[in-house]
Amino acid sequence: MATTHIEPFEAARPGRRPELDAIRTLVVVGLVFFHSALVFDTRDDYYVKNAETTDATTIAAGLGVVWAMPMLFLIAGLGSWHSLRRRDPAGFAVERLLRLGVPLVFATLTIIPVPQWLRLRADPDYHESYLRFLPRFFDVRLDLAEFPFVIQGEHFEVGHLWFVLMLLAFSLLLAPLVRWFPHDLGRRIRDRLATAVRRRGAVLLPGVPVAVVSALAGLEEGFAAWSRWAYLLFFLYGFVLAADERFRAAMRRDAVPAGVLGLTLFLIGMPGFLIAGNTPGGDPFTDLTALSIGVRTLYGMAGWCWLVAILGLLDRRRGAPAAARDTPDGRGRRLYGYLAVAALPLYVLHQPIVVAVAYGVVGWHAPIVVKYLVIVAASLALTVAAYDLLVRRTRVTRFLFGMRG
Repeated sequence: MATTHIEPFEAARPGRRPELDAIRTLVVVGLVFFHSALVFDTRDDYYVKNAETTDATTIAAGLGVVWAMPMLFLIAGLGSWHSLRRRDPAGFAVERLLRLGVPLVFATLTIIPVPQWLRLRADPDYHESYLRFLPRFFDVRLDLAEFPFVIQGEHFEVGHLWFVLMLLAFSLLLAPLVRWFPHDLGRRIRDRLATAVRRRGAVLLPGVPVAVVSALAGLEEGFAAWSRWAYLLFFLYGFVLAADERFRAAMRRDAVPAGVLGLTLFLIGMPGFLIAGNTPGGDPFTDLTALSIGVRTLYGMAGWCWLVAILGLLDRRRGAPAAARDTPDGRGRRLYGYLAVAALPLYVLHQPIVVAVAYGVVGWHAPIVVKYLVIVAASLALTVAAYDLLVRRTRVTRFLFGMRG
């Protein structure tokens, strides 16, 4: 019964793609490096800031933000298609509420206030205890204009769980769309799109709407330098791409030119970002100047090109003969499996831990590189330890952190 709802997008069933689990795990672990770098970033208003900052982190972060979080939304869209093959839209919505909504609410009530409190604690004149701060954190109001972040407050935030909240909102919007979308129309659209991507380079065209949204709606710095509506596009693209093997074949075929084009656009646009950002009063994320609009256009297109390149190249490698692939040993496979199922809990846990570690390290008299390496190493160790000791060992804690079983 459940598969009848997905019929407008139905095609040959692809096998499981373990490289997608690997990418997702890589991005989540990489966020520890990324958020640790924000402690030293000149531009970003992170919770804890080192007295000495550097612009080098902006350039290094740019190499990651252009593809990392868009990739997570794309993979989530792919997974949603497969989830909707196994259950009807109502069941899909319930499953998303349990897997995403429960850890979102639990973490917001328990650990998300910590970074905001430590931000205030950086002021030597602030002495309020954490328990006294909590009522102020939860002093909130409704603001529907900020959808999906409809709960607002002076100190309240969902912090890094903006990704979880967006993904939950997009999933709940997708469920009724799939339920009510005309089956015949969906099938015709899929077939036309799948036929179109047989032309070389056509698989890059979805980057045009992403570029337009990025240029006109602007980029939201707090959401890893992408617009929330661009993320919606990536999520929907993933859902559609999963429906037909011809899309996947086109990405394999065009992976190399997509990578070259994406890198070229990025290298052209990055200096423009830096120039616009260093202009007095300038903000390349939101300004409507010709320069800012232009670099955001290049950025949006580059992001899509990089996704096509990464997925296509990894899919090529996966399809190579076994002797041509690097097969991890037993220990490597166990580590990979351990991290793959831990992706969501690690994501939920990592930022409060990074902020807490950084709060203690920034006061050291040491070079930036030493502080950065200490924050990364300690945060990774503590995040994995918290997951292993506090999350994965009981059914209750696994449920609270969105894990199956």
